[in-house]
Amino acid sequence: MAETVCPDPHQLRQLAAARMPYGKYAGRFLVDLPEPYVVWLVAHHLPSGFLGRQLLEIYEIKVNGLEELLRPFIPRDNQ
Repeated sequence: MAETVCPDPHQLRQLAAARMPYGKYAGRFLVDLPEPYVVWLVAHHLPSGFLGRQLLEIYEIKVNGLEELLRPFIPRDNQ
């Protein structure tokens, strides 16, 4: 039987508002990072800790074409 997954709205809001803290894409929302860059990070240089976990979540969202699911959670004053 398939597992039922119920996303936490607080976690989705937090992920949608997360920004890349360093590098070429510093300041961009994680969901707006180019997919090839996210794939490269996951394969070669995924940071540890909370940012690494968020980037893994963004990776799963991007490779499955689900970015639009996060758009409603992006803070309106920062779009």
